[in-house]
Amino acid sequence: MNPCQPTLADALQSFAANTPGLVYQFALHADGCVSFPYLSDGCAALLGVHAGELQEMPERFVQLILPQDRKGYLDSMRASAGAQSVWNWEGRIFIDSWNDEKWINLRATPHVLAEEPGSVQWDGIMSNITASKLEQEETAHSRARLAELTAHIEQVKEEERTRIAREIHDDLGGNLTAIKMALAMLVNRLPADQPELADKAAYVDSLVDRTIDAIHRISLDLRPSMLDFGIVAALEWQVGEFEKQMGIRCSFSCDDKDIELPSDHAAALFRIFQEALTNIAKHARASAVTVSLQRRRLEVVLAIADNGVGIAPADRLKPQSFGLRGMNERAKALGGTMALSRARGGGTIVTIKTKDRQPHAK
Repeated sequence: MNPCQPTLADALQSFAANTPGLVYQFALHADGCVSFPYLSDGCAALLGVHAGELQEMPERFVQLILPQDRKGYLDSMRASAGAQSVWNWEGRIFIDSWNDEKWINLRATPHVLAEEPGSVQWDGIMSNITASKLEQEETAHSRARLAELTAHIEQVKEEERTRIAREIHDDLGGNLTAIKMALAMLVNRLPADQPELADKAAYVDSLVDRTIDAIHRISLDLRPSMLDFGIVAALEWQVGEFEKQMGIRCSFSCDDKDIELPSDHAAALFRIFQEALTNIAKHARASAVTVSLQRRRLEVVLAIADNGVGIAPADRLKPQSFGLRGMNERAKALGGTMALSRARGGGTIVTIKTKDRQPHAK
């Protein structure tokens, strides 16, 4: 053998030295003691402890782990040893001398030590994942802030709709009613020998009537007055309006007529329901819709089922599927969830579950 040719041990040593992180062997002995048969040169850089020091005092590794993460470390070690499965754990360590907290990940493969019955040894790699963890946390934080902003915008929009609807109904409606009354007084004083004036007055009167109807319709679109009577009454009213306008059979059932929700909660749930009906009218080609509202323990569950063509999985991922996204975001803002499933015989079931913020004792 050429003495200049590297041996397998040298090659493995070189591989370990050039591997990012810490290449190690860890053993759990039958008596419960632990040891590190091998630690690469990356030990000090990752853990702040030299390899020889950690091999002499292997219990120091657990001491590095933050107290709240130790149980998860020990549980995952025992699970890997018992099932002889890959040990994959991530958690936080704190290095006193550096005053530094970091996230680490270890991934190791176990095998039973034949020369030591009841003992298990892992061969694996530890790596520093602090940067990726911080990125994940920042992403999660950003998403949470975005969700809060979205919920706030929706609440502001709902408040603005309510204000505009009230002003349209009260101010414009009141003015038009006054105009109609004044017009009726003028009609009574018109000369009998000038029928063309009576025709003009009749036309203006019908125009006022149409405008009053338009104001009523716009006000209801902005904020249905039925919401003042609670979510059950509002949903029941909307079901009737949908059936009348779309010609699609629509039924509503509720096992508890006394379901009470905060006004913003009720308005958000009602908007989700409206969007679901709009989607059915546009895309489902359904002939019947069934709506149910239930209280289950601490949840309020709204289910909308149709017998249409259903939603293809690809349709849910379309960039333009803003209706479904909006419904999902509104449900999340309520602390709830929205799920889509296929109905028996075809069609789609939309299920919205939200927290019952005012639970009633049964």
